[in-house]
Amino acid sequence: MATKKKILYGVQATGNGHLSRCLEFYPVLSKYADVDVLLSGIQGDLELPFPVKYRKHGWGYVFGKKGGIDYWATAKSLKPIRIIKDIFQLDLSGYDLIVNDFEPITAYARKWRYKHLECVSLSHQASFFSKKIPRPRQKGYLAEFIFKYFAPSTKKIGLHFQAYDDHVYTPVIRKEIRDVPRRYEPNEVQVYLPAYAEGPLAEKLKPLTDYNFRIFSKHTKEEYHDGNIHVYPVDKANWMRMLETSSFAIMGAGFQGVSEMLYLKKKIMAIPMLAQYEQECNAKALNDMGVHIVTAIDDSFGQVAAEWLQNAKVIDVDYPNHSETLVRMALGMDEA
Repeated sequence: MATKKKILYGVQATGNGHLSRCLEFYPVLSKYADVDVLLSGIQGDLELPFPVKYRKHGWGYVFGKKGGIDYWATAKSLKPIRIIKDIFQLDLSGYDLIVNDFEPITAYARKWRYKHLECVSLSHQASFFSKKIPRPRQKGYLAEFIFKYFAPSTKKIGLHFQAYDDHVYTPVIRKEIRDVPRRYEPNEVQVYLPAYAEGPLAEKLKPLTDYNFRIFSKHTKEEYHDGNIHVYPVDKANWMRMLETSSFAIMGAGFQGVSEMLYLKKKIMAIPMLAQYEQECNAKALNDMGVHIVTAIDDSFGQVAAEWLQNAKVIDVDYPNHSETLVRMALGMDEA
């Protein structure tokens, strides 16, 4: 029997999208290879139900409370000397392949010190190497530079809301999302806007008394309820339970979360983070598909939300279960 390949799977742990994909890809990778996981980054909330061999501080941003990045907190979190040290201390000599989801330490350890290894980018960000990906009118040159150089790889398999190009595929939807029962209640709204404080958001939504708003917030540690407003800390068990009955979703324009809501046939309002180019690109793609996009939460948001709730529609998508196909491509078992 042939010996299994040894793979290091590097995953960005800022936010939850990369971790969600890891939950889906790791079991499939493990069918074909011995897999170690390295996580780097901050502000991730999902716990992984399998061993993580390496945890690194990495490089990421901190969510603010007014719609964008908290630049001061982000600057304080940066540890460039530690990142360089981690890159040069990471031993890749026992691995046959690096699989990477926008994770810089594994990518640069391979690029600078283990050039003979292949590094396969299996990520949303890999899709942006295609010029066919929708982008806003104002191009973000710094962000495009980051797409290209943040986690360099030798092979790219991109994921996006649609298969825009030859190396771009539709989203990977984790099994627990595919298995969510659909018992939708017409007045239940699930809200996840990690870059906004829950208080001002709740004030704008509270007058819409025909609807119950379940707001999941990164900025609170206590659950509380006020009429039709229900606020929860980010918690996977509560989130998954409430997905069963919610008909609407008010989300940031992050890739993985919106993809899951599209798959579940939720009526979606997407609000991209301010000055976050990747989410602006995602919003352009979603707008082209017919998803309702709001650029910011201002004094008129309550009225905007009321009108949307009255007229919202489901966007029909076809997201087949192709995790195994993509993993086989990453491992060189099938052609990409």
